[in-house]
Amino acid sequence: MKGFSALTVIGIADGLIHWQLFFVLCTAVGLTQAASNFAAFCVAAAFSFYVNMLYTFESRTSVFGYLLFILLMGGLSFSIGAIADAWDLPGLMTVAVFTLINLLLGYGFFRFVLFRGQKG
Repeated sequence: MKGFSALTVIGIADGLIHWQLFFVLCTAVGLTQAASNFAAFCVAAAFSFYVNMLYTFESRTSVFGYLLFILLMGGLSFSIGAIADAWDLPGLMTVAVFTLINLLLGYGFFRFVLFRGQKG
């Protein structure tokens, strides 16, 4: 249960970081939803990766694996933001949709690719 509870707490913190940064970048800085979603994802993902590596899986992984994760999920975060920009969707919908997708795909990537076979 340690792995699941740690992933849950880290996931909540990741989501809070992402949402807060997204809305600051969109509203206060005036960036597009695409740029805001991408930047917020990168910051939140760096936090999650580091904390999961230290506390959940208690192991290291390759820089290549981390960069692959950032490339794939970062591209997805930018794409979802770009669609929201093009369709003039509210920011709340952008981060809610991406958070759900990130939760499912991100967990799978962390668990079965980056930290496969690791303790956690």
